[in-house]
Amino acid sequence: MFSFDLTEEQQMLVDVAKRYSENDLRPAAHDAEEDGELPAKLVEKGWDLGILQASVPSEFGGFGEHSAVTSVLAAEELAWGDLAGALAVMTPGLFTIPILLAGSEEQKKTFLPKIVEGEWQPYTAAWIEPVFDFDPHELKTTAKLDGDAYILNGEKGYVPYAVEAEAMLVYANLEGETQGFIVTKDSAGLTIGEREKLMGLNALPNYSLHFDNVSVPVENRLGGPDGHDVGPIIASAQVAMAALAVGLARASYEYSRDYAKEREVLGSMIAQKQSIAFFLAEMATEIEAIRLLSWEAAWMLDTANEDAFHTAYLAISGAADMAMMVTDRGVQILGGHGYIREHPVELWLRNGRGIATLTGMAAV
Repeated sequence: MFSFDLTEEQQMLVDVAKRYSENDLRPAAHDAEEDGELPAKLVEKGWDLGILQASVPSEFGGFGEHSAVTSVLAAEELAWGDLAGALAVMTPGLFTIPILLAGSEEQKKTFLPKIVEGEWQPYTAAWIEPVFDFDPHELKTTAKLDGDAYILNGEKGYVPYAVEAEAMLVYANLEGETQGFIVTKDSAGLTIGEREKLMGLNALPNYSLHFDNVSVPVENRLGGPDGHDVGPIIASAQVAMAALAVGLARASYEYSRDYAKEREVLGSMIAQKQSIAFFLAEMATEIEAIRLLSWEAAWMLDTANEDAFHTAYLAISGAADMAMMVTDRGVQILGGHGYIREHPVELWLRNGRGIATLTGMAAV
């Protein structure tokens, strides 16, 4: 059974992530959302915390060992500050973590050092597809072997920093099996669409992609010519998004709780009203439940537990509902003020609605 006591290294990472969220991400979130852009210095400062670097062994340029538990702890703190900012800081992990988990030795040596040893770089991944019945195990984007290359065709959406990315991991259906392929910038047949206009996360640049007979060398198949098991990668994405949902929901809960303690109506603070008190109690309970489930799923991934994939799925399924409930009630507790953009609860509600859609935009 895993321990609830953090190691010294984990506590240090959580502490620096919390300070960054409180002092940098949270104060910048409103203007970044309104302006549609995160300041480059803000993202770079988050990268310099070393969260991803701490998950990469020294032989590949990092300074630690991969731990989903450690990454989950940090992800929650980042999302407490701002979900868009957290996803931006974590974007290189969309490329790095799958290579670390499933890449060939040559792919690890080629890509990992130049990503983790330098400044933040927009390496990214393309998972999500613009279809109603999106399923990462049954992708519509296809890959077919043609001589010494794979040919990719299809559509992707919600790809962060696609315009700037030097390379991206594209997931496609290869003979009924989901596989990742490393696609480099300016590949013939790759078209990047206009920046997507979303309900939330407007500070994070997301793009649609079109693949028209994009040729990918055989050696660029994730894991090499023999491919890889996609299960750990999907579970990593699910656990990451569940942890981000916990941080987002925590922010809404704490803000609305503090507001309720200070807002007086008809002679008493609204936190003393039974309906509001019940709201807050249920919000806190659901947050803690999903936090524990996320931790358990991460621990299972770290220990190669056979139930890890199942628990990761439960975590993201519960997190999607929890985030929607908590952020909606955050707006309700503030009443009319909850609908005003001066208060962050309306942004957290818009961002929380996307949790169910966004799995594949983070990894741990």
